[in-house]
Amino acid sequence: MHRSLGFYFTHPSFPVADSLSSAYISSVNKPVDINPQKATYLRQYELVDLVREYDPSVDENLLNKAYVYATKAHGAQMRHSGDPYYAHPIEVAGILASLHLDVQSICTGLLHDVLEDTDATFEDLSKMFGEEIAKLVDGVTKLGQVELSTPNPSRETRQAENFQKFVLAMSRDVRVLLVKLCDRLHNMRTLQFHPKQASRERISRETLDIYAPLARRIGVDRICSELEDLSFKHLNPSAFESINKRLDNWRADQKAAISQMSVALRDLMDEQNVTARIYGREKRAYAIWRKLQRQGIAFEDVADIYAFRVIVPDTATCYRVMGILHTHYRCVPARFRDFISVKKPNGYQSLHTTILGPENKRLEIQIRTERMEDIAERGVAAHWAYKNDSYAYDPVMAQDAGGDPLRRIRPLVEMMEQSGDADEFLEHAKLEMFADQVFTFTPKGDLISLPRGATPIDFAYAVHTKVGDTCIGALINNREKPLRTRLQNGDVVKVIRGGEPEPQADWENIATTGKARAALRRLTRDREAKEFIRIGAMLADHAFAREEKDYSESSIGDTLKRLGFKKPAELYEALGSGDLTIQKFMASAFPGRDSTIALEEFAEREFITDSTVKLYVKGDGLTSGVSLHLSDCCSPIPGDRIVGLQKPGRGVVIHTIDCDVLDTDGKNAQWLDIGWRRAAELATSTGRVTATVEHVPGALADVTKIVGESGGNLININTVQRSTTFFDMIFDVEVTDNKHLMHIIAALRTSAYVVAAQRTMGEFTLAE
Repeated sequence: MHRSLGFYFTHPSFPVADSLSSAYISSVNKPVDINPQKATYLRQYELVDLVREYDPSVDENLLNKAYVYATKAHGAQMRHSGDPYYAHPIEVAGILASLHLDVQSICTGLLHDVLEDTDATFEDLSKMFGEEIAKLVDGVTKLGQVELSTPNPSRETRQAENFQKFVLAMSRDVRVLLVKLCDRLHNMRTLQFHPKQASRERISRETLDIYAPLARRIGVDRICSELEDLSFKHLNPSAFESINKRLDNWRADQKAAISQMSVALRDLMDEQNVTARIYGREKRAYAIWRKLQRQGIAFEDVADIYAFRVIVPDTATCYRVMGILHTHYRCVPARFRDFISVKKPNGYQSLHTTILGPENKRLEIQIRTERMEDIAERGVAAHWAYKNDSYAYDPVMAQDAGGDPLRRIRPLVEMMEQSGDADEFLEHAKLEMFADQVFTFTPKGDLISLPRGATPIDFAYAVHTKVGDTCIGALINNREKPLRTRLQNGDVVKVIRGGEPEPQADWENIATTGKARAALRRLTRDREAKEFIRIGAMLADHAFAREEKDYSESSIGDTLKRLGFKKPAELYEALGSGDLTIQKFMASAFPGRDSTIALEEFAEREFITDSTVKLYVKGDGLTSGVSLHLSDCCSPIPGDRIVGLQKPGRGVVIHTIDCDVLDTDGKNAQWLDIGWRRAAELATSTGRVTATVEHVPGALADVTKIVGESGGNLININTVQRSTTFFDMIFDVEVTDNKHLMHIIAALRTSAYVVAAQRTMGEFTLAE
């Protein structure tokens, strides 16, 4: 029987099992890689030979022309390392060739800096190399040329806006991302030559936060792992050195055991007539560090420092090998994962199991086919192949391997469209890229992968934005569950939809994915804008009524021009949100009017009288939590006499008429008379009660019983002060109106355990 069996560890200094000959080792088709330590760069013929190995039909003239053009264009420019600058694009091209990309991508790698750092133009590149390569080079170049919206942007803002442009460019052509990743990889390999430590740390942090997760997202594990290790080396050099020393000692201690296990696996495959290629992999320093931090364990407790990969011809053999291993070795319960049946979102497929090897030591085994191995190492780059006599990205092959690899990028584009600004987008994108995955299903069996801790709200938005917008409930495994429920692997989720989008105020805190949070913030912004427009239109109408003028949108045409607005809705929104003051509006609408009239006088005449049009909290009025916010200081509830203070950029904040805050914040604020809808008794609001309760068994039970029997719903309890005999406590109770709250307070006062009870009209602090 002919078998191709070899064994090696991916770490360059790891000892190979003694029982295997060098002929076996050299027979393993290890991926080509560029040595990060070598001082010289790839020569022209070496690069051509590298590409010709996997693409014999390569256009050598085009590749040679790009090589020569890059060296001449960069000329005498030098890098911090002392190497000629053109050594960098040449090495980037070499890394791209190691991923087996097409000649256009490799030429882009050679030329990616000429537009930014030389006199070359887009037209020059189009003439010499064609429009496709010129556009790719232009796409890579523009990622670093960001016009910032703020005059003195912070580093975070610059990073966020860069990332926005990055996502847009790579969503159009994934080769832009691949070139940029290889560019960053070579820069990280030579980062030690950068003279400024602060810059080294900044570049490393950006690499760890953005570039490495993006590489993992499209499945290029080889690049991702090296970017993480290189960043770790500069961000935490002492930890990096410590872990590598521990690894050196570990290799020396485990050499015999690994050699013994490699021979045992090889012999077992021989006995079972399984054609397989076996090799080992060692966990990298940053991956070990991350596991130590997340799980709070010691180095000795990391079970998968080394693992064996068994590469077989087909999927059926993968499961056969799994059965063989579990028959001959004891497996560790709950350590088996089937990523073949349910593949990872980036296309990764493999069977993972942990067995007890010699001396009962845990050993992880990964079983996959050659094609799965290729995708695991090169990700989206594994989908470049011959099709129609040309070597290029093959979407059919990508679909056969488990779907479009670019679909993992598209959610980032959707988030960018929904986010309010660059910083918000970056916050959401990091949430999306860093979280571990949980795999759920639609009722039809479609796989939906989500970050661990995701809820049905995240699931709904992952299905479609419109599904998320109209979600009102969910069935999990055919049982109705709260929307705050955390989804588990294998859950089947059915979204219950309503009519118009009406997300609740706390949904953003429940959501985990960046996409869901961005969409919910968009809905809130849209609803706020509508409310502000309604408030602004009312204020404008009252302003004209005060001047005894008839109001219409046509009557404010000149006002729009004076204030710099294009449409009435823009003016209304600014007026309603408080960004445009009523004085400034009236001064523009009625030039020459008496501008000495005080704001309080205007408010008194127009908004605090009984003749004014009231704004309502519920129903067809303003929406609580959107443009209208109930204050925490006095906790107004239906039945209270209330007033609204207009806060710039926030909307209207509701206070009771006797709230102390009105004496301070109310002096320079716009006042609005606010009323409760008559049907409000059907709704619930939160009232706050302060009570002094005896410190004896059964006291709290009696309090909660009284609240429940009085029709209230106790939703929060906080202890303000405690002693050996009494507790001063704050109770938040859901009630229908102020009469209901007073009824509950009266009932509490009848309790033998309650010394005093009264409504709370101010803020409180928790007891220490």
